[in-house]
Amino acid sequence: MSNNSEKTQKDAQKNPCNGCDKSSNCSDAEKKSCDQQQRQEQMQSSLAKIKHKILVMSGKGGVGKSTTAVNLALSLAQQGATVGLLDIDLHGPSVPTMLGLELQRPAVEDDLMLPVGAHGLKVMSIGFLIKEQDDALIWRGPMKAGVIQQFLRDVNWGELDYLVVDCPPGTGDEALSIVQLLGENTGAVLVTTPQKVALVDVRKSVTFCHQLKLPIYGIVENMSGFACPHCNEMVDIFKKGGGREMAGEMNVPFLGQIPMDPRVVDAGDEGTPVVLTYPDSPTAKALTEIAAELALRCR
Repeated sequence: MSNNSEKTQKDAQKNPCNGCDKSSNCSDAEKKSCDQQQRQEQMQSSLAKIKHKILVMSGKGGVGKSTTAVNLALSLAQQGATVGLLDIDLHGPSVPTMLGLELQRPAVEDDLMLPVGAHGLKVMSIGFLIKEQDDALIWRGPMKAGVIQQFLRDVNWGELDYLVVDCPPGTGDEALSIVQLLGENTGAVLVTTPQKVALVDVRKSVTFCHQLKLPIYGIVENMSGFACPHCNEMVDIFKKGGGREMAGEMNVPFLGQIPMDPRVVDAGDEGTPVVLTYPDSPTAKALTEIAAELALRCR
């Protein structure tokens, strides 16, 4: 193919009106419709290369959702899968910090952003695109939906076995947008803690999934008991079992329990998650087992 032909083909991909003999006779509305169709086809082409999409959600903040998402993605990668990790917590992106990627910026190739590589993962987050880490994003719903579309359409994810999506707490704009965009082969992992105040909110997430006909791969009970960092002995200093009980009451699968461990905090702050730094700890083993069960449920 000649250089001119290649340029024409790329220009047509950027703007479907380029190279079209009828474009001069089209109205603005027709051109806009054609552009929207081209964008939709580009997104579908990208999503078609992803076998399974896993939304990690929570009814409320502070339950360890992002920590769970990052460690589950790493555990799936350790089991030999090709894994992408998408952070759509637009107002509080913590994935870059947890993976030690705060200063990274995605490269661009053929008008597509390339995910940032880390520990065998392909990672994308709004945290890579803001100028300063302390900047606040003051966005309404349509802007949020737009950037989530770009993360799916304008990022070259390539072939993936799993795309793990770290969602913000609750059932707002971001969660609704991502569910509507991802389509088939998508399911949710709901993270809670054993306390009633968290369980009340995760019940709303279960209802959200049912209303949108989104399969629930399972409930994860985080901060379930305490794992001593010195001897690895398990101590039930807080409530335990609330997530399992709630899963039974609402007839949804239960994936497992993750104990509290001070090393989880240290590992996340240092950018080297617990499944990498302390693989023999009870917490890391629990996460690895949950990832293995999750992989079975995705089949």
